[in-house]
Amino acid sequence: MSRSSAKGPYIDAKLLKKVLKAGMSGTKMPIKTWARASAIPPEFVGQTFLVHNGKLFKEVFASEGRGHGKIVKRTLTKT
Repeated sequence: MSRSSAKGPYIDAKLLKKVLKAGMSGTKMPIKTWARASAIPPEFVGQTFLVHNGKLFKEVFASEGRGHGKIVKRTLTKT
């Protein structure tokens, strides 16, 4: 079941805070997160994330063409 369009996309507050902090400092270090359900807003484009898939962290790069999806779509849990 999809999320109501009136509510807007879910963006994890802690993850957004980390991205904005990294953007202000100008660092390109990957941001470690467990928030797989979070959407990818335009503020996340150009940032690298280390997303936990249940066993280990997978590296995910949020690029312009792939934007506006969810982080969970970028990480595989089964190999």
